[in-house]
Amino acid sequence: MPRPDDELPALQRAWARPTGWRVLTAVNNTFIGRLYIATALLFLVLAGVLGLMMRAQLATSDATWLSPGTYNQVFTMHGTVMMFLFAVPIVEAIAVFLLPNMLGARDLPFPRLSAYAYWAYAFGGLAFFCTLFAGLAPDGGWFMYPPLTSKVHSPGLNADFWLLGIGFIEISAIAGAIELIIGILMTRAPGMTLSRMPVYAWSMLIVGVMIVVAFPAVIAGTALLEMERAFDWPLFDPRRGGDPLLWQHLFWFFGHPEVYIIFLPAAGMVSAMLPALVGRPLVGHQAIVAALAAVGCFSFALWAHHMFTAGLGTLAVSLVSVASLAVAVPAGIQVFAWVATLWRGQVRADTPTLFIIGFLLTFVIGGLTGVMVAVLPFDWQVHDSYFIVAHLHYVLIGGLVFPLFAALYFWMPLHNGWRLSERCGRWVFGLCFLGFHLTFFPMHLLGMWGMPRRVYTYSPGLGWDGANLLSSGGALMLATGVLCLLIDLVRTACRPARPAGNPWRSASLEWLPQQAYGPRSVPQVRSLWPLWRQRRLADEVEAGGHWLPGTATGRRETLITRARTAELQHLMILPEPSWWPLLAALGTAGFFLLLTVKATLLAGLFGLLALGGSCIWLWDTDRALPDAPARAAVGRGVTVPIGAVRTASHAWWATVILLVVDGTVLGSMVFAHLHLAMRLDICPPPGAALPPWWRDAVPVVGGFLLSAALFAAALRGIGRHPLPRWRMATVLLSLGAAVWALVGLLEAMSDAHLQPTRHAWSASIAAMIGYLGAHVALKVLLAVYLAARMWRSWVQPHQRSTADNCALLWFNACAHGVVVTVTPYVVQGLM
Repeated sequence: MPRPDDELPALQRAWARPTGWRVLTAVNNTFIGRLYIATALLFLVLAGVLGLMMRAQLATSDATWLSPGTYNQVFTMHGTVMMFLFAVPIVEAIAVFLLPNMLGARDLPFPRLSAYAYWAYAFGGLAFFCTLFAGLAPDGGWFMYPPLTSKVHSPGLNADFWLLGIGFIEISAIAGAIELIIGILMTRAPGMTLSRMPVYAWSMLIVGVMIVVAFPAVIAGTALLEMERAFDWPLFDPRRGGDPLLWQHLFWFFGHPEVYIIFLPAAGMVSAMLPALVGRPLVGHQAIVAALAAVGCFSFALWAHHMFTAGLGTLAVSLVSVASLAVAVPAGIQVFAWVATLWRGQVRADTPTLFIIGFLLTFVIGGLTGVMVAVLPFDWQVHDSYFIVAHLHYVLIGGLVFPLFAALYFWMPLHNGWRLSERCGRWVFGLCFLGFHLTFFPMHLLGMWGMPRRVYTYSPGLGWDGANLLSSGGALMLATGVLCLLIDLVRTACRPARPAGNPWRSASLEWLPQQAYGPRSVPQVRSLWPLWRQRRLADEVEAGGHWLPGTATGRRETLITRARTAELQHLMILPEPSWWPLLAALGTAGFFLLLTVKATLLAGLFGLLALGGSCIWLWDTDRALPDAPARAAVGRGVTVPIGAVRTASHAWWATVILLVVDGTVLGSMVFAHLHLAMRLDICPPPGAALPPWWRDAVPVVGGFLLSAALFAAALRGIGRHPLPRWRMATVLLSLGAAVWALVGLLEAMSDAHLQPTRHAWSASIAAMIGYLGAHVALKVLLAVYLAARMWRSWVQPHQRSTADNCALLWFNACAHGVVVTVTPYVVQGLM
């Protein structure tokens, strides 16, 4: 049996990072995580510069430094970049960099997906920001309310860049969330049960689920608004049966959970740092985990928190008001647990500790003002005033940026072994803390004094000049603190690498000695605080004395464990570095951006690049695996199978999560149809009528059910009956049934004289059918892809991930067909 030292060279070769230009093909989490964090910090700086421009304009009354149009673009881009290109990406970036090491894993389970998500975000985000220099930046506010953003009031391409660009960037965020959910549940070190999982991992698991549920709503909303602008479908036009409030419902169903999507990872980071900083275990570990879950659940009941003045009705806003007050309870539990941890421990004035204390003070103020605006009479007074601007920044900067800065000081040694300067850090904290409160606390008073938000200037003599000048001075102080931090970051990052050690005496696994492959061997975890309770663990892991001390197949590998108990399940072979994720991301970004400027032919070429790159990279991921089990540990004689199929496969569960996203998008469109139907006096509206259900709907539903049955028959008995041509023919018949059903649905709606440009009710049905058409087009791609793999005899009992995942996607598309066909009839019956 080989010794651990004999296996080390093979492990180093398998995980060697590409050099030269090929470094861009790297897919491991440490490389992608560093790029992700650097790019997100770049967007923080860009958004901050835009914020300084706004404060320069508002420092004095009647200022003319920025024109109204330019100010609207700067204001829109500041909010959009801060929320969409910094806040959520930095959350996922730190998780990609930190979580695998914290969980004791070699890497996340879909490294190429992480690479694709990053490059798509980087290409799309930078191109989107550059619209500011071409005068094409969106100017309708980062919330993009219609009718201001309709074609009538925003006839240019500015709003289209926001709708297509942000919708695409949200897809990138969802891809990252799927990666994190599967990684947290299935790649934890053996023995790291759910009860032993770090709070930070819990926070990212909850956030991943929230992203999967919340973000599809804004994707559906942006698609519907773009349909109105591109095809004149009046979904938000009240003159033709539309409703602008529909956008607010869809946007804020995403927008208010997003506040907690930003806060919960920061709370997880604070819970991860505090024990090491004070030298004591975290108080109330289980209570904090329960509080995180409660906040995640409550957040979906709060979307109308931003619509208290929209005329929703007393009962609806009262229920949301109660939920807005109730969410303070689990948030308060976390604050009390952190304070108790500080009380029990030995508090030192290290920079991370200073920023955590600053976070506690600032976030509590933001939480208290949140409780204030949850009270309906008070909200009616300060809604759309600068009080709301102050509250928003106290929650977002206090709740995210201060913990982020603490995290940079705490985990910087994981980059190259060097800590950031403590002397500089105290100056950074002082400038940021004082500058922040000087900037945003006066805005509470400005809001109470009647200053509305989103104004580019104001008249003298209103009593606002002094507070605005103070805010602008504070913004300059805050920017100076951030600049000092960035200079120290660059200086430290450029120093030669050395071993990181464990400078904070932390108890979590990311402080084990790490290389490109993560820890030398995957540790066996026996405690919530492994480096404190298992005192020799670091030496044992570095000596290769735990799981997977080498490479069983000569390739990159990680261990898959059971979601609840973390029992060893199987060995997973990870993908190698590749150009295809980068090229697919470039193609995707180019497709959306070129489509915005109506360069249809060139957009199609980039779309083919995205499609082709994705197919080539996926073609490589379902190869035949060795039949013999792999040796998983030295000296124990333990072997595990290589790979898994069906419900034991990580890819199967990732596809299930993808279907949840897809179903939520369709659910948002169904909600839009129901919302518009409820506004009608007569449903269907005059001039439109649904065809008889027994004549048209039943055959269409039957066609989709037949398609599902034929596809199931094609996959039955894979490996037992060598009939690839028969299987391919059945797949094509299944595809034909789906196409026939879609054509029948289109003909039925055409015979019913549904005119999407005439009435929003018809447009909502057309939108659902269009979404269904995209799924039938996906079926065409799946049929070709699966038939090609069957032809190569690459669909076997031990090599069937492609077939299983295609089956999930196929059955999902058939279910969409049934839902889209039946929904108008059900809604009409309810009316």
